[in-house]
Amino acid sequence: MASSSANLWVLLGLGIAGILIMTKKLKRAVKADFGAFIERLQLLPPPQPAPPKAPHPLTGLSFAVSDVFNIKGFVTGFGNPDWSRTHEAAPQTCPVVAALVEGGATCVGKTVVDDMALGVSGESKHYGSPTNPASPARVPGGASSGAAVAVAAKFVDFSLGIDTDGGVRVPAGYCGILGFRPSHGTVSLSGVIPVSGSLDAVGWFAKDPSVLRRVGHVLLQVPYAAQRNPRNIVIADDCFQLSKVPAEQITQMVVKSVEKLYGRQVLRHENLGDYINLKVPSLSAFNVKQLNGEGRSPIRLLANVMQILKRHEFKQNHDEWINSVKPSLDPVILAQIPEVSDLTDADVEKCNIIRSELRSAINALLKDDGILVIPTSSDPPPKLGTKDVLSEEFLIRTSTLSSLASMSGCCQVAVPLGMYEKCPVSLSLLARHGGDRFLLDTLQTVYASLQEQVDTAGKPKSSSKAVTQETSAEMAKEKGNQAFKDKQWQRAIGFYTEAIKLNSSNPTYYSNRAAAYLEMRSFIQAEADCTEAIDLDKKNVKAYLRRGTAREMLGYVKEAMEDFRYALVLEPNNRRAAQSLDRLKKLFQ
Repeated sequence: MASSSANLWVLLGLGIAGILIMTKKLKRAVKADFGAFIERLQLLPPPQPAPPKAPHPLTGLSFAVSDVFNIKGFVTGFGNPDWSRTHEAAPQTCPVVAALVEGGATCVGKTVVDDMALGVSGESKHYGSPTNPASPARVPGGASSGAAVAVAAKFVDFSLGIDTDGGVRVPAGYCGILGFRPSHGTVSLSGVIPVSGSLDAVGWFAKDPSVLRRVGHVLLQVPYAAQRNPRNIVIADDCFQLSKVPAEQITQMVVKSVEKLYGRQVLRHENLGDYINLKVPSLSAFNVKQLNGEGRSPIRLLANVMQILKRHEFKQNHDEWINSVKPSLDPVILAQIPEVSDLTDADVEKCNIIRSELRSAINALLKDDGILVIPTSSDPPPKLGTKDVLSEEFLIRTSTLSSLASMSGCCQVAVPLGMYEKCPVSLSLLARHGGDRFLLDTLQTVYASLQEQVDTAGKPKSSSKAVTQETSAEMAKEKGNQAFKDKQWQRAIGFYTEAIKLNSSNPTYYSNRAAAYLEMRSFIQAEADCTEAIDLDKKNVKAYLRRGTAREMLGYVKEAMEDFRYALVLEPNNRRAAQSLDRLKKLFQ
């Protein structure tokens, strides 16, 4: 298998045109919005504060929300037309959506969710299955299918979903994008229709790790802290053995990235099933009948317990409405709603004990500076319309690896790793409960390195053409430019850094990297890069403009004015320099 890996791994790079060509081979028509949206709308952010105050943190970003989030004046549909018919418009917008709009982002629509947000495949009998942009013949994953598709198809910069048993992480993996589930209880669920309160979490999708982190800073409201490097990265070998993608290929990408960034000493390998069996004794003692009797691994048993608990809490939340309205429900969803709950109060308490033991076990394994690495899901996305997605086995297998974060309450991010046999590949990074900022910071650092490993795996082992360092540097720069156009700022920085390593005397590389740093609001790094570019080329107008912007954001207004003035000396008709200088002059009038 290793010898053919170069032919199997490719980066996710399908443009919209490529997707439309591929979908011509499918029997079903593909909608212009890929079937992602239920309703279009527009919630505009407030005006920007006057300088020298910094602009809103999410300025310029657009987002969509799954149809479980209340927005004032709109009916929240919960993936079911009968729910929409029997409920009034929301009297107010839920806090998470309001916080994002206040933070500078524009909300542009509501997206499809599985029927009553209970599915994991992303197929809906009521609204159809949103088209998976990464693999149009396959399901997009659920419950937050439309939100994932909206990001993967680049209709929005980020989106919100609900994650109960994988509702954000699974579609992120299937669609080849980033998906973050925060620590349970850290993001408000007020104004969000509940599925299973003790498992539900507001999650979000993005293609760019810097966008994912910016959204996290707004929603998590965590105080600023210096970024810490992980000192303990645990690869769960037994979890990778569950995956149908060759485990060795994925884990080697992780190992090489970690060794490059942090050194080999931080790596550990663990049999997570054995660890859970030892540290969570209440799990093996839990005697409620499994939903699917195949296999007795601790992680699979954990998924069974999670599904039983989810159904019990869902029934408590919505049984009265279901009995009174008798809605039309998808048969797959209806099968998950028990006529009579098997759980007693004592069983619920046992579930809570299992969760408490599991959280303690994960916290002890990872401590404050550890990362757990697992596959996002066991299987690639199934083909549309297959009977597999109707089975209990599919539900359990799909949610098995998701159960670790759902039941422990720890945070998790799904990370794309290219393609294998025309399907997206995804691994997940987990941190202890409350380690959300640490996890987002770690992702920011490792993402570009992981993508480099995907690039390397997809290249032929040898090349017949030798290229000079300068040519290699230019190639890296062009890749950085493309990543910049795609708003993948961290990836762009990685390529520009590679170009600088190959040719440190080219001012354009520093200036371009500064532009990416500005997009990430890393103003100190941007100023330093611009200064380097100016030292190499005293007539680099873009470097003066970018350094002026960085200095303005850092509060160095006089120094910023000097940069804008000098840019005008070099280019007297430069409108950006003139407008920036006029704006700053008014502050001193």
